[in-house]
Amino acid sequence: MPDGFTAETLLTLHRDGLTLSARHFGDRGAPLAVVLHGFPDTPHSFDGLIPTLLDAGYQVLAPWLRGYTHGSAVRSARYDVLAAAADITAWREELGAPPAHLIGHDWGAFVALVLAKQAPAQWVSLTMLAIPPFGDGFLPALLPLLPRQMMMSFYIPIMQAGASHRLLTRADAAFVRALWRRWSPGWEFSQADFAPTAAVFTDPLLAWAATRYYRSMLALHRSATREFHRLLTAPAAPLPTLVLAGARDGALSAKLQRLVAEGAGAAHAELPECGHFLHAEDPAGVAARLLPHLAAAAH
Repeated sequence: MPDGFTAETLLTLHRDGLTLSARHFGDRGAPLAVVLHGFPDTPHSFDGLIPTLLDAGYQVLAPWLRGYTHGSAVRSARYDVLAAAADITAWREELGAPPAHLIGHDWGAFVALVLAKQAPAQWVSLTMLAIPPFGDGFLPALLPLLPRQMMMSFYIPIMQAGASHRLLTRADAAFVRALWRRWSPGWEFSQADFAPTAAVFTDPLLAWAATRYYRSMLALHRSATREFHRLLTAPAAPLPTLVLAGARDGALSAKLQRLVAEGAGAAHAELPECGHFLHAEDPAGVAARLLPHLAAAAH
């Protein structure tokens, strides 16, 4: 456990035929910050940020998204944003439904956005890392950015393929390591940084479940998929919203993120030396922008 952590408690929650897992830190009576990881990642990418949140007086819940742990990876289960969002609502209720801030990265940012649009009264603020708050129609200013973005998004159709999990687990998760390097080109991450992610993406069942989030995007015959697209394009959530991007993000153009954030009326900032995993690359820089946002939203 890194220096600066208070005692970590591993929580489990049984719902929807699954055993969900989460890390919890801090005083149960404190305001709650929920940090949500994305792909290909785990809650451990927030290890550098969590001590700062604790020092600022928050309790922190860091759940694994369903499918990223053995108890939550079942072939018959749903793996989509709406199912994951329902899990987070259940986690908040399990903790006594305290005032809660949503902080999401990548797929976790989509989960946070859906929660904020579904039930804004349950949440105090929304912070999105490396994903902007889509909605309110298409912005013509994005058109010149789309050809490059399509090249950056080459991995999405790969992840939607039925055999994608076999690629991810091959050669000690070499493809996942390559994504980390491509998406955060200036980050010299260590073996210890990557180890929790490697544990997920060298396991065939967990890798299979994690890729289902991408396949669910195309399953328009499913009501959950249609509802996700409806929420994604719905007006901005009526919550104080902060969008943070790494200027060197190799997965989603930082300029595209800025334009979408501005179009949604959200506060936005770029971290100049960071890529896609900005909260792991520069937790102090993220905290410097995040903490004032959380404090202002609570008043």
